[in-house]
Amino acid sequence: MSSDALVLSEVDAFYGDSHVLHRVSLRLPEGRLLGLLGRNGAGKSTSLNVVVGLLPPRHGVVSVYGRTVTGRAPEAIAAHGVALVPQGRRVFKSLTVRENLAVAGRRPRGDLPMLWTLDTVSALFPRLSERRHQIAASLSGGEQQMLAIARALMANPRVLLMDEPSEGLAPQIVAEVMATIRRLKAEGLSIVLVEQNPKLVFDVADDIVILNSGRVVLEGAAAEVRLRVAELHQHLGIY
Repeated sequence: MSSDALVLSEVDAFYGDSHVLHRVSLRLPEGRLLGLLGRNGAGKSTSLNVVVGLLPPRHGVVSVYGRTVTGRAPEAIAAHGVALVPQGRRVFKSLTVRENLAVAGRRPRGDLPMLWTLDTVSALFPRLSERRHQIAASLSGGEQQMLAIARALMANPRVLLMDEPSEGLAPQIVAEVMATIRRLKAEGLSIVLVEQNPKLVFDVADDIVILNSGRVVLEGAAAEVRLRVAELHQHLGIY
């Protein structure tokens, strides 16, 4: 089995006639957290959409643990152990918290243990357990984000993609979300984290890939990329 949880190789992607990703390559080693950074419109969310099958690439290969999933249907890619926490949460607002979680439940592939159940997710997010019979639409923004993460975990993924999990949240709730991400990383889950706040990502990531206009312009270990101040300023407008 490949030691890389996820690999994109020379991926081109289009929205209609608009060429959005240009030969994008990246790799997520098993058990590590990859921070995917870039300005608005750089291609971060598009990269995640390609991985989960929402946008088939016109060129290149996507593989999960050494198995090619390029062009497969989203449900087939999910069955290979990929789960997405989408931008904007997108919880099922007319369902209760418990129903949101139950509908997403999936056993892991093969003989892997079932780590995430209603009980273990409730232990990770006690606030959701307290609100398990509450309609999701009535939750606060932070609670909906926790529900979106918990729902993704219920699929028992081997690869977790997170698209802007801190978006629109108060600082205290952002801290809670990031603490959850650190815990998942510590438990060995392979994670791709897309964020508009680079400092949050550098605090938790093992590796960094920076996109600009749909191209990889900078990559490497987070500790090394952090020192490349001029390039960070050029591509992200920070430091």
